[in-house]
Amino acid sequence: MSNREFYRKSLFQEHANLSGKSIEQIERLEKQLGKSFLCIALNYGFLSRRAWKESLQQEGVELYTFDFPSLSPIPKAELVQKNLPLFLNSLIFPLYQDEDRLEIILSDPSDAININQIEQLLQQKVTRYEVAEDLDVLKALHTTYGLDYLDQAVFRIYDQDRESCAIETFTKSQLTAIGVLMGLGILCFFFFPVGTSVTINLILNFLLFCAIGFKFLLTLYGSRMETSQKISKAELAKVKDEELPFYTILLPVFRESEVIHKLVWNLRSIDYPLEKLDVKLLIESDDSMTYEAVKNMNFPCIFEPVVVPPAMPKTKPKACNYGLYFSKGKYLTIYDAEDIPDSKQLKLVYSLFQKLSDEYVVVQCALNYFNKKENLLTRLFTLEYSYWFDYMLPGLDSLDVPIPLGGTSNHFRFDRLMELGGWDGFNVTEDADLGLRAYAKSYKVTVLDSTTLEEANNDFFNWIRQRSRWIKGYMQTFLVHMRHPVKLYKKVGLKGFMAFQFFIGGTFFTFLVYPVLLLFLLFILFLHSGLLDYLVFWNDLPVSKSLLDSVSVFFPNWLVVISIFNFVIGNLMMIYVNMMAVFRRRSYTLILYALVNPFYWLMHSISAYKGLIQLVTKPFYWEKTNHGLTKSTKSSVA
Repeated sequence: MSNREFYRKSLFQEHANLSGKSIEQIERLEKQLGKSFLCIALNYGFLSRRAWKESLQQEGVELYTFDFPSLSPIPKAELVQKNLPLFLNSLIFPLYQDEDRLEIILSDPSDAININQIEQLLQQKVTRYEVAEDLDVLKALHTTYGLDYLDQAVFRIYDQDRESCAIETFTKSQLTAIGVLMGLGILCFFFFPVGTSVTINLILNFLLFCAIGFKFLLTLYGSRMETSQKISKAELAKVKDEELPFYTILLPVFRESEVIHKLVWNLRSIDYPLEKLDVKLLIESDDSMTYEAVKNMNFPCIFEPVVVPPAMPKTKPKACNYGLYFSKGKYLTIYDAEDIPDSKQLKLVYSLFQKLSDEYVVVQCALNYFNKKENLLTRLFTLEYSYWFDYMLPGLDSLDVPIPLGGTSNHFRFDRLMELGGWDGFNVTEDADLGLRAYAKSYKVTVLDSTTLEEANNDFFNWIRQRSRWIKGYMQTFLVHMRHPVKLYKKVGLKGFMAFQFFIGGTFFTFLVYPVLLLFLLFILFLHSGLLDYLVFWNDLPVSKSLLDSVSVFFPNWLVVISIFNFVIGNLMMIYVNMMAVFRRRSYTLILYALVNPFYWLMHSISAYKGLIQLVTKPFYWEKTNHGLTKSTKSSVA
């Protein structure tokens, strides 16, 4: 231990091949950030984990292997829990303690300074130490001493405001209301079958038209902001690095070994001072695929791994909530593993926050795709995201109504995010829910014309899994916020209440109702066509006429006309919206693919019914979307 400088030189310069200049930079950051030398070297792009492991082996160090299930806290566990960031930054795990012994596992045997700090904290000299890989030490610390943080990550929303938590899918009052409506419907159909059938059909057609019409109007409102620029180039140029605050980036990953290397390179392109970035890679403790990929990385990375202890539900919001307790940024954002954010995005958001009043707590940036031309599905997906983020969300912004956040590239004032309780770990569209909770507390959300590129789903079944989770989450969010409709109305006002009904409720309602009404309409039109007569004859009476006479009682001609009008106009509006979506990004080659939108909606309907079934059978199940399937490497926004 007394030969610290010699040992460090041997490990880091001779074996790990760190230059003298790099060591000077690391030592400067070590003092500035209060992290250990090795922590800085591994998490700030100086040294790869594989190179560090090899340097230890070359030095003859035998690496310790943890038996994670058998780990238990030491007698002074409260001190460790209270100072967990210190142990994480030091990469030191207290393995055993009694009156005579203190055994620790560490990652840097040359780190005498942090070993002394731990000894002073625990008021005991280290009698024995072993050396282990940094990720193993981090996992041991989080899974052994991070359980209090984990409990808050899962239940904080529930403890603060039970009514805002999706842990209960249907309340008793909601189940009663659903039962009463179904009972009344059955009774009315029994006593007044024709009138009931016509009335239900009219109501469904009317609500479907309203939901589509609302999105159409939002797009028109959003188009007024098509060329708006909230932060000019001149304003951005005035931003000085020394004035920038710490910025936390959360990177939740699960079985993302395919894209973890791309993530490292994408992070390097961010234009923000390295020493002011606080990047957390959130890894589930049982995700051996990603865990091993990070351990064996053969090039330096710019993130600090955070191993989330095991707990249900296994959702992205739970992982992000856990990461909050180890974050130190004034602002915070989330990126997915495959994201390619605009290199200037953090500075743009910072500049915008300086212009906004304190009531603005979230800035949502646009999302789009870098593999938009890969196949038909990626083209349709790109059209959808383009009108959603480039037109609809700006439309909501201009109307000053609740904005459901996207799953990534949403930037928060960290203190306000903590005040809101973070995300609901039981809601599988935690982003949309958080946007509504923020608005209900008189906070505001706005959008910014900065784009993060993602990987568009290029596989049908993978797309269904992803979209079914999204739609299920919208159902969850609707049920949560409609537990007390009058209270919601008082919180968000008439404009916000109606926007919530048509945007959140209308989204899943449209996809559930669309195929049902379409099938009825096609069936009636088929009967009117007389085509059935060419297939079946029964006692010389055309079957189509017989059926048509029976069906016409329930579906009179005037109702058929209304249904045809509704479907034609509704589909034309959405085709028009999709066509508009190409203009801001000048993706003119996609414009004709908007004609396929009616079939794309049927895919949504399949997802919606899958999501509805899961809402009842497994509401918190996070349907995994596989990434890294694309063969495209294009990263332009054009």
